[in-house]
Order: sequence, then structure tokens, then C-alpha cells
Amino acid sequence: MTEQSEWRFSDDRGQLATAPGRPERVLAYVQAGATLWDLGIRPQAVFGSDHDGPEPDRAKTGTLPLDEVGYLGAGGALDVEALLSGGPDLVVAVSYGGGHVYGLAPETAKPLEERVPVVVLDVSQARTFAEIGDRFAELARSLGAEDRPDADHDLATARERLRALTAGPGRAPRVVALSPAGPGRAHVARPRMWPELRVLTELGVGLVEPADGPGANWSTLDGADAFALRPDIVLTDIRAHAASFDDLRGATGEPARVVPWNPEPLYGPRGHARFLNLVANALEAERAIRP
Repeated sequence: MTEQSEWRFSDDRGQLATAPGRPERVLAYVQAGATLWDLGIRPQAVFGSDHDGPEPDRAKTGTLPLDEVGYLGAGGALDVEALLSGGPDLVVAVSYGGGHVYGLAPETAKPLEERVPVVVLDVSQARTFAEIGDRFAELARSLGAEDRPDADHDLATARERLRALTAGPGRAPRVVALSPAGPGRAHVARPRMWPELRVLTELGVGLVEPADGPGANWSTLDGADAFALRPDIVLTDIRAHAASFDDLRGATGEPARVVPWNPEPLYGPRGHARFLNLVANALEAERAIRP
């Protein structure tokens, strides 16, 4: 190989990953794999985190073709040999700060990196959604993805639709993002701590901030206290490890318009546009019943 054909990518830990040529067999954390697919790169396989089980969580996989993309499991089921079983020539992982590889134990991540290039992208609240998306797009382009102006157009259209709806007359609908924890409990998101929720706020969506207290990202409340925030619309965590929103609502009998929410979002334009349009649909329906 000539020096010009060497593949190189500096990740968010400041570490340079190299390969003799452009990697083609990509293993990724499920969120990263779904985002890369959204950007035009098909991973060979994906793996989950300690929150996941032996089957892929459909809330996280987006439009990944799971009949073509393998799922290697999660948590304690993962070891170096399992991760390398398909012969990947690149691993893409995420971090929530400090460069730690999310979803892999240190005793697995370290020897893995000694045998295959690993790229870690930071998806923590220290970054904006756009910054994270730009990094995934940069990685995808380095792996051969082409720009998709139609996807960018769809995202811009979704953003403008939301902005127009939130600028409409009358009281703005109150929106609460939460993760049900059972019939009597809910983890209510602090919007400023979530890059995707901050986008909604910037577009004018009236996200409700729970009172200060314990919990950096979530405020854990009784179901009655969560509904005391008077949400018109609830963004509810639909990941497999979250409890059912119907169980939470059943404990109080409170009505609310519900939008499915994955707190581990896809950072590609298509996935983001789909979510923004779901929120816009709910806002449109809510405004239609208001004087």
C-alpha cells in the first residue's frame, strides 16, 4: 500500500485510528451503527450496552436492515473474541465523556483496541446535536459515504415546520420528556442536558424543566408529580429497558398526547428529521383542538 491509500481518522479522544486501506467491515455500537446507516454506510454488525439484551432493541436500530446486519449481544455476553468473530477492520463506539467506551467493559475495550482500530465519538451533553452529527458525517465520508442533499433538505424542511408551528398564536403546548420507571415512577428529563432536546428548545418547543434536585440528567418523580407538570405532550422513552408509558399513565389516569422518544438518537439527517416531524405532528394535533 502507498502512503496515500492509508485510511486515517482522529477520534474524539484525540487518538488516531489507521488502517492500510478504507475499512469495509465496520462493527459499531448500535446507536453509532444506526447513525452510520442513516448516512449511507452499512455496518457489518452492531452491539448493545448493559441496558440491552440478547436481541437488538428496535427503538435504537432505526432503519438498520437487521436481516443483513448482525447483532453480537450486549453487556457481559461481549468479550474480545465475540466482537472479533466477524473479522471487523474497524470498531465505532461512543462515549459520554472522558473518552470511556460506552457499552464495553474496560477489560474488553482495551485488548480490543490492541487488535483492531477503534474510533470513539463523544455524544455527551457537552456537545451540540449538530456538532455530534458533523462528526458522524465526517466519519461516514471517510468510509466512502456520499453527501445526501435530499436528506439535508428533508431535515431543513422539518426544522422550519417546527419553527412555524411553535411561532403560532395561542398558548404553546407544554412538552415533557420522560422515561417511565414503572406504575408509580418516572424519570423526567432535564432538557438542557440532552442535545436533541436542546434542538427542540431552540426551535421553540415548550419543553418543561423539572425542579432542581438530585439527578444530573433526570429528575425521578412519582407519577402524580410527573403529571403535575401539566404536559400536553409527552415524549416517552421507548427503549426496551424503559417501563410502559401506559402503566405510568394508568397509575394516575392522566391524559396526554404521546410521542415515542429514543434518548440515544440517530445523528443522521434522516433519523433526526423523522423525530422532528413526529413532534411537529403532535404539536399540530394539539393546536387543532385549542381555541
